Amino acid sequence: MADSIAPRTQAQAALQVAALGKRVMLPSGELVILDDVSFDIAPGDTVAIVGASGSGKSTLLSLLAGLDTPSSGRVVLDGETLSALDEDGRARVRGEKVGFVFQNFQLLPSLTALENVMLPLELRGDREVDAPARAILEKVGLGQRLNHYPRQLSGGEQQRVALARAFVTRPSLLFADEPTGNLDTHTGQAIIELLFELNAQAGTTLVLVTHDEHLASRCGRLLRLDSGRLVAS
Repeated sequence: MADSIAPRTQAQAALQVAALGKRVMLPSGELVILDDVSFDIAPGDTVAIVGASGSGKSTLLSLLAGLDTPSSGRVVLDGETLSALDEDGRARVRGEKVGFVFQNFQLLPSLTALENVMLPLELRGDREVDAPARAILEKVGLGQRLNHYPRQLSGGEQQRVALARAFVTRPSLLFADEPTGNLDTHTGQAIIELLFELNAQAGTTLVLVTHDEHLASRCGRLLRLDSGRLVAS
């Protein structure tokens, strides 16, 4: 097995969210998706964002990661104020500081497992990409599947590749959007255990969106949204 991922240390807040709001104009008028959401997340925290469908969870996650821009308020990600950056600047921050795990895996079908995991290192301009990718794939139990394409892997194996891809850059923050949503109960539980194991070893700050109250209970903190407002934190 590969060596454990070296832990990170952080002196500042991992995330600072202040008076965050998101509104869109519809023919029928203004739709408020998020309204005056504020919280801080400390380095190394594990945080679940929960709420009913339409409560604003996915929009909040997009704003936290700089994939969308707020109508009001600000997000400071690992010392970077996202609203002060243009699209290229936000992309740079994501490449340097953020990992993602999605419900639908989001693997590139034309790349092997190894190539999918190497990709974020290549995009970041790292000189050494092969060895770190092989090591993390070995760690998630796919050392014998390096040259398999996503279509040749089960759902659980694809999500293991996605976890390897997320952690290979040693991000300061990991955002997970319904990471077990497309998996059966047994496979999903195995992925949960692996996610928290990798996260603890790396000392990464974990923010996940989930409908799964059992998964949410594994986190050290819970943020609950109701109709775009934070009702528990």
